[in-house]
Amino acid sequence: MDARKIDNRLTVSYQIQPDDLAEIAASGFKAVVCNRPDDEEPGQPSVAEIRAAAEAEGLAFHHIPTSSGNFPESVVSAFRDVRQQAGGPVFAYCRTGTRCVMIDALANPDGKSADAIIRAAAEAGYDLAPLRSRIEA
Repeated sequence: MDARKIDNRLTVSYQIQPDDLAEIAASGFKAVVCNRPDDEEPGQPSVAEIRAAAEAEGLAFHHIPTSSGNFPESVVSAFRDVRQQAGGPVFAYCRTGTRCVMIDALANPDGKSADAIIRAAAEAGYDLAPLRSRIEA
């Protein structure tokens, strides 16, 4: 698992496996968000499998699927709601983690400046500079 901490309240990762949920729960996360549609690529575990493993570990699970590069307001708003209501750190995953960090930047649940968002993402290895104008909006 390639988990990358964006800040104290969000960590993103590429596709996780059901047996990763014990470690995620033990690390203090309160919720897991999947931004992948089922069957996005062959061999990925189903959302139902990940949900069952997350809930067995006492984690809230949220499925907010969207295709890569497609960030409709409904997805951004749902992600913002989860982040603001999670009651603790959130672990989000997609195919590479990039989609999750982009959605979070657009959701901006903590009301950070675009500079702060872009800097935190860069420190985790993600380039959000092309999203600056959307983040600022």
